[in-house]
Amino acid sequence: MKHIVFYDAQCPFCYHVKKFLRRFDWFDQVKWVSVQEVEASGNYPYLKGENTLEEIHLLTKQGELKKGFRSIRFLLIVLPPLSLIGFALYLPGVLKVGSPLYIWFSKRRYKWFGQYDKPRY
Repeated sequence: MKHIVFYDAQCPFCYHVKKFLRRFDWFDQVKWVSVQEVEASGNYPYLKGENTLEEIHLLTKQGELKKGFRSIRFLLIVLPPLSLIGFALYLPGVLKVGSPLYIWFSKRRYKWFGQYDKPRY
């Protein structure tokens, strides 16, 4: 079983971050699924009612759903070369700064990076 990351395949920034992070998945622990695939397939019922286009979502192997900044820091811990950065994001107070910063950035990503007409996988 793998951790599942749900990303926006029409967001150029999201797509390139996914491409970059995949290189560090040395133990093949992460499966990447586009939000567009989820919407088309109807699979992943635990995402029903979640605004998956606004924030990245991650389902852990243990079945815990994380979103936004919490997804990013968890994902970084799972990827060996980036795990120290991930652990640093768990330091006291980082969540209070990281979450609003993530939301601020996420709301502006289309304006800054554009949007693909069709999803890129």
